[in-house]
Formats: sequence, structure tokens, C-alpha cells
Amino acid sequence: MKKDIHPDNYRTVVFKDMSNGYTFYTKSTAGSKETIKMDDGKEYPLIKLEISNTSHPFYTGKMKLVDTAGRVDKFNTRYKKHMDKKKPQEG
Repeated sequence: MKKDIHPDNYRTVVFKDMSNGYTFYTKSTAGSKETIKMDDGKEYPLIKLEISNTSHPFYTGKMKLVDTAGRVDKFNTRYKKHMDKKKPQEG
């Protein structure tokens, strides 16, 4: 393995799933301008996530996907004509 390619500035950060409020601690080198005060009274850098294992349909078993950026609606609008052609003709 190559030497000196891994960062050495790991620190404890908090990741927060914005769709359901779930938070968890881990070590990371990801940068963040925001901080959050946790139950232990300390402030940690905050990394916001749109989806985590607590909200992803694969892990939850629910087929509802929370779309915070409107991507699903944009996709459905863009491909509406194509999907209408695929529907069987009633007759």
C-alpha cells in the first residue's frame, strides 16, 4: 500500500438525516461550517444528509421515498409522455 495517502485529521462529527431527524456520531474528515450541541453538552461539526439507513426504502421496507429536492416530480414530469405510451390501450 502507498504511504501517506490517507488523511490524518479525523475528528468526531454528527451526521443528521434531515428527513426524520435521526443523528449519529462517527469519525470523519468531511468539512462542515455548521455545528450541533449534543446530549453530552459538547458541540460537534454537523453534516446534513438527505437519506440514511433509517429513511431509505431498502432498509425500512417501506416504498415511500422522501424527496426533499423535487427530483422525483421532475423525473415524472420529464418522462410522462413516455410512460403514457407504455400504458396498455383500453378498448
